[in-house]
Amino acid sequence: MTFAAILSASRASTDAAGSLRASLHFAGQTLVEYQARQAARAGADRIMILVSVITPALSQAVDRLSADGIAVALVRDMVSMVRDAPRDADILLVADGAIVGQTYFDAMAKEAGNGLLVTDDSRASAPFERIDAGQRWAGLARISPDLLFSTLDMIGDWDLSLTLVRAAVQAGARRVTVPQDDLLEGRVALVEAQEQADLAAQAVLAKGPRGARVRGGAEHYLLGPVTRLVSPALMRMQVPALQVRIAAMALGAIALVPIELHWVSAGFCLLLLGLLLAETADRLDEMALRPLSIGWTAFIVPGFAVGGTALAGEGTVPGYLALLLAIIQIADRWHRTGAVRPWMVFTPASALILLLAGAVAGGLGLMFDLAMVCAIASVGAMILLRRD
Repeated sequence: MTFAAILSASRASTDAAGSLRASLHFAGQTLVEYQARQAARAGADRIMILVSVITPALSQAVDRLSADGIAVALVRDMVSMVRDAPRDADILLVADGAIVGQTYFDAMAKEAGNGLLVTDDSRASAPFERIDAGQRWAGLARISPDLLFSTLDMIGDWDLSLTLVRAAVQAGARRVTVPQDDLLEGRVALVEAQEQADLAAQAVLAKGPRGARVRGGAEHYLLGPVTRLVSPALMRMQVPALQVRIAAMALGAIALVPIELHWVSAGFCLLLLGLLLAETADRLDEMALRPLSIGWTAFIVPGFAVGGTALAGEGTVPGYLALLLAIIQIADRWHRTGAVRPWMVFTPASALILLLAGAVAGGLGLMFDLAMVCAIASVGAMILLRRD
């Protein structure tokens, strides 16, 4: 069953006059943008951001979300809300300044009808709104269309989010309780300032998303673990994924120079570093819940690696190897490797590691032959183990 989402984005932060909680920096974007991506990932087919004033930061967030194919709109008053809210679908309501793990978004999305994410009353849950003597609202709710529109008809100047939550409590909504550990460690929080958002980001992003994305070869076994270590630190320093990707492209282009000058080992090391940076950029996008790039920009750095492979050897084998590696890279990026295990996917990074070992040991020609055999075997495995 489809549902929509309402994100509250009107409360002021404590950082500076005129700043909003929704505009706080979180995971390389504004907090409300991150919330929108969480709702979209959970299955929301449209997102409404309830605002009191449209700021440049909110407008830019809407532009970025729209560019990624997420249907989002800014709503300034109850009249617009009545007009735009769906009458045949539930609403996922997100509190202003709420940071809630993706698992809770998914849990609320699974069951239709009124539901509340709650936490037991304690010192850790003090920032959240109390709903009864023993529990507080943890910033996430699912509201049925009947409850939404009956509340909109009588809301007047009241706070929409809190009014809906209290109506859901009176209607006996089911409750999903957040463990106290998630509150104490910051994985579920209500933030009012950038410092609080940064602390919550450390807790949320330290675990990182565990999506279904599986890479092949060296990306899976070598580059991936390294990026999982360095990406949270880069995210906390607000390093944009685009800058990391541009650095990877520049490094890949520079690497071709020493290879052309027959300093093959140095060139291969630079190419591997460029591939590591490209993988890190992918990881930063993944942590920010942005879609993985599958366009031409995603193949620039691997393209330099393939080109460097062709330049490093003599004869026809390096050229044919480069073509095979290009095919494997495209299949790996587009998830068309069939049912093969990651170690069966012989990516450009895998070939570079093998060739670097050969260059250091003085057996580069032999390693080109071995890499060619591995590439042929990899393509054969993807074809023979393909799932129709």
